[in-house]
Amino acid sequence: MRKKQPGIKKGEVVIYKSPQGPKIQVRLEKGSVWMDAHLIAKAFDVNRPAIVKHIENIYKTGELDRKSTCSILEQVATDGKIRKMNLYNLDAIISIGYRVNSKRATQFRIWATKTLKEHLIEGYTLNKKRLLQAQDKFKELQEAISFLREKSGSNFQYYVACYAL
Repeated sequence: MRKKQPGIKKGEVVIYKSPQGPKIQVRLEKGSVWMDAHLIAKAFDVNRPAIVKHIENIYKTGELDRKSTCSILEQVATDGKIRKMNLYNLDAIISIGYRVNSKRATQFRIWATKTLKEHLIEGYTLNKKRLLQAQDKFKELQEAISFLREKSGSNFQYYVACYAL
């Protein structure tokens, strides 16, 4: 039987690297991806002040609500002092990506627009990675059932029927 693939857990740091782009570590928490302005700038290949300007404009115009898209994280800096850092969720990252003027942001917009268009036309979006994981789990269950059937002989149907009740 195949080993179970571990899922992404709350608070886990996930590493993203595109063929053209940098390697970026993001936090997965509260059902979203979270990045600070430095990482967003790195992802879209611009300087941090441009990201901060876009963030402030997004909040000023009411495009997004700061309370639901920004979280403050306290961390110890290299000098030993505690610093507060703003983390922005996927909603904010997407909004920023549609405002930034860079080649990498353009690539992001092309991908995001294509994904949204597919979703609107098809009525759903498939996460191929999760679908493959579910397929693997289904295969594991089939193998387990075959194994139990083989080991228990004719009593297997009785046990399955009782379990289903």
